[in-house]
Amino acid sequence: MRLPYLVVAVAAFLVASALSLFAAGFLATAVEDQSEIAVRAALDAAGHDWAEVESDGLQVIVSGTAPDEARRFDALSAVGRVVDAARIINVTEVAPARALPPPRFSIEILRNHSGISIAGLVPKQTDRTALVAALTKAAGGASVSDLMQSADHPEPPGWTDALGFAVTALNRLPRSKISVDSGRVSITAITDSADARRKLEAELRKATPPGLRVSLKLSAPRPVITPFSLRYILDANGGRFDACSADTEDARARILAAAEAAGMARTGSCTIGLGVPSPSWAEAAALAIAAVAELKQGSVTFNDADITLAAVEGTDPALFDTVVGELENALPKVFALHAVLPPPPGKPDAGPPEFTATRSPEGQVQLRGRVGDETLRRMANAYAQARFGSQSVYTAARIAENLPPDWPVRVLTALEALSRLNNGAVIVAPDTLSVRGSTNREQTRAEIAALLSEKLGEGQTFDLAITYIAPPEEPEDSAPTPEMCEAALADIQTTSGKISFEPGSATIAAESLETMDAIAELLGTCGDMQLEIQGHTDSQGRSEMNQALSQDRAQSVLNELRARRVLTASYTAVGYGEENPIADNKTEDGRETNRRIEFRLIRPEPVKETPTTLETVAQDAPVGDAEGAEASPEDAPADQGSTDEGTGD
Repeated sequence: MRLPYLVVAVAAFLVASALSLFAAGFLATAVEDQSEIAVRAALDAAGHDWAEVESDGLQVIVSGTAPDEARRFDALSAVGRVVDAARIINVTEVAPARALPPPRFSIEILRNHSGISIAGLVPKQTDRTALVAALTKAAGGASVSDLMQSADHPEPPGWTDALGFAVTALNRLPRSKISVDSGRVSITAITDSADARRKLEAELRKATPPGLRVSLKLSAPRPVITPFSLRYILDANGGRFDACSADTEDARARILAAAEAAGMARTGSCTIGLGVPSPSWAEAAALAIAAVAELKQGSVTFNDADITLAAVEGTDPALFDTVVGELENALPKVFALHAVLPPPPGKPDAGPPEFTATRSPEGQVQLRGRVGDETLRRMANAYAQARFGSQSVYTAARIAENLPPDWPVRVLTALEALSRLNNGAVIVAPDTLSVRGSTNREQTRAEIAALLSEKLGEGQTFDLAITYIAPPEEPEDSAPTPEMCEAALADIQTTSGKISFEPGSATIAAESLETMDAIAELLGTCGDMQLEIQGHTDSQGRSEMNQALSQDRAQSVLNELRARRVLTASYTAVGYGEENPIADNKTEDGRETNRRIEFRLIRPEPVKETPTTLETVAQDAPVGDAEGAEASPEDAPADQGSTDEGTGD
């Protein structure tokens, strides 16, 4: 029997409804589970294990007690990144805050000649009025600046004992700083003397309450030493200090070490104090004590920056002059040295003053003896360095009084005479000047005699003992030809370095002076030859300036050779500017190569021979010897001999 259509339709609707309800319930449960799982994972990843999660349909309920408000906010933010904020139900709580710890109570008390100031934080129950009154009494009625704050918290243990001890200590310390904490007091103060410091330390330790920690930093001020003095004596019994002052511990250690090295017989001591005239006090004292040791016996006395070095009777005057000269040169500038050499018995003084300069065969020069003042000593040293080389001169001349007025002239003249000897010595005395030594030039004796006659003037005597030693003979074929010299000049600048100049100037650079020495030595063996010293520049700058600069540089080289006693009568200096480049001026390396000095032989151009008749010769011949007439030589480029030039034209 067929069911009616209506019944079938109703049945189908009911079945579909049941299926829809089942599917909706299944999907809702799945959404809840997935949301809860995702939120739980996000909270665990953020470290919020205190939070609980529960799903109710589409809603997510977050519960639990957060340690603080920040952690709760961070947890809700983590949940909001997983589900929509509208679905979150927040039922979390925040744990109650812990009780705040009590503040750290402490005060700083400072006392000086102006009064007392007190600052810091004290408990509210502290009687501030009584504390200020006690401090005012301790200060003898001086003002007390109260900069304290108070807090309503109980007094910490040991606070009352610490505060009472601080007031007790302040009564005895007019210059002090006292720090007070619960159970601890720190005191920094200055006492009048070392004895007062020891006495106060004992009294304060005795007055310290049981259980109170006390830190004491008491110091005694250094004495002011006026004048700042030192006296060291060295005799047959050894060395000793009559007085010794130092400004620091390091200075005292340095002075005592110098005294021990100089033969101090027993352990010495130095007073550390204020008033030192120079930070170099220890250096000067050590140098002076070492000078006494060199004299074997004597004394040195410091009175601030004035030094007196006294030798004993019988000290060798030459040794005394040497020691005094070396000490004068080594002392820091602020110190002034006065040297005393007692005369031998029965003689009014220690002998006539002398200045001695010696030159060894190796070229080392020593200046010793006496000069009138510091200016002459510096002048003699500078003159000797210019003549013999700065590394070859050792100056140990001392300053002496009552020297003849012409002493500076005699000293400088003696040095000039010494420079003309291969080795030897000159001795300057008030009434004579002696020159001893050897030379390889026969005319040197006559030249020195003429020099002394001119410089010393009429009526002055001098003594010459100059030995001529003939230079070793060289093989006839040893003299180089001009062409060989030209090539050797180029080799020197290749191996020793090109002649360079200060940037933009004609001053030869210091690093090229050794090259100039080698060139001068070579030219001294080359004999007479016509040589052109050529200056060249790069193309930077105006051509007129480059031309002038190259001429000046070539002339500087010529002048430097003359200063080295090279015979330059047949030499000429010519500047070519930027005309003859040997490298590309577009690169820095090329421009550096173009900046140079070259040494070129001047070779006359050959004269072409043409057939002539006797009549032509007679008509064209100049008046005089026809065979003696020569064509004027013209400069012809030769092989590059020497590079040169400094940087930056």
